[in-house]
Amino acid sequence: MVKINHEVPLCLLEDSKKFNDYQYALVHLLEENEEYRKFFLKCKEEGIPIYLDNSLHELGYAIEGDILSKWISILEPECVFIPDYWEDALSSMLKAKQWVNIKVPNNTLKVPVVQALNYEEAKIVYDYYKHLGYTKIAFSYGASYYSKMFGYHPNTSLLKAMGRLNVICKLWGEGIIRNEDKIHLLGTACPIEFKFYNFPFIDSIDTSNPIMAALDGFKYNSKWPDHSKPKSNMNECFDILKDQIDMDLVNYNVEQFKNLINK
Repeated sequence: MVKINHEVPLCLLEDSKKFNDYQYALVHLLEENEEYRKFFLKCKEEGIPIYLDNSLHELGYAIEGDILSKWISILEPECVFIPDYWEDALSSMLKAKQWVNIKVPNNTLKVPVVQALNYEEAKIVYDYYKHLGYTKIAFSYGASYYSKMFGYHPNTSLLKAMGRLNVICKLWGEGIIRNEDKIHLLGTACPIEFKFYNFPFIDSIDTSNPIMAALDGFKYNSKWPDHSKPKSNMNECFDILKDQIDMDLVNYNVEQFKNLINK
C-alpha cells in the first residue's frame, strides 16, 4: 500500500491525522512556528511516522548543517530528505556522498532526491545514489526536463506530470529502477499521473493538491485529472483560518485522491 501525505495549513494539522499515513515536516517551519513545532513534537510522542523535508522547494535552497541535524535528532523521523540542489546533478550527488557518513538515528532513513537537467543526468544520478547504498530515492515534481519527456500538450501541468511518469517508466524499462527499489514522489503538477504508477516500487507520496484544490473551490470530478496545478499554495495559505475552509470539499477531494491511488 502506497503511503500518502497531504500537507495542510496550520489550522488543519490535527484534522490531517485522520487522512494522512504519515506527517510531513518542513524544517524551516519547525524553526519559525511554535504551534507547528509543538504539533510535530506531539506526533513523535504519539508514535506517528514523520518525514522531514529540507525545505528546498519552499525556500529555494536546502536547510542543512546544524539546523537539519538538530531536527533529525529531535524528531527521529522515519525519513529525512537530505540536502539537494535544484536541477544540479553534480552538487546533489556530492552532497549525497557526504551524507552517507553522517550519523542519524537507527530508525531514520536518509532519502536523496534526483536532481537533473535531462533524462541522461537523471539516470546517472539515480544509479549513483543506489551505488552509494541509498535504499529509498525521491523524484521532485517540477523538474524542467519532464516537459520534454511527454511530447506536447496545451495543459502545461499535465505535460510536466506525465513527463515525470515517463522518466520513471523509462528508468524501469532500462533496468535502472528495479521492482525491489523504493521511490518517493515529491508533490505533483497534476495528480492524474498517479493513476498510472502500477509499480511495486512506489513507496510513498506527498502532495497538497487535494487540499489546495479545495481552497480554490475546485471539486475533483470526472474532468479533474486534467486540471492545472491549483493557484493556492502552502506558502500563501499556511495561516488561513479554518472557518474559511470548506471541510466537506477537503474531505471529498482527499477521498477521491485515495480512490485514484488505490484504483
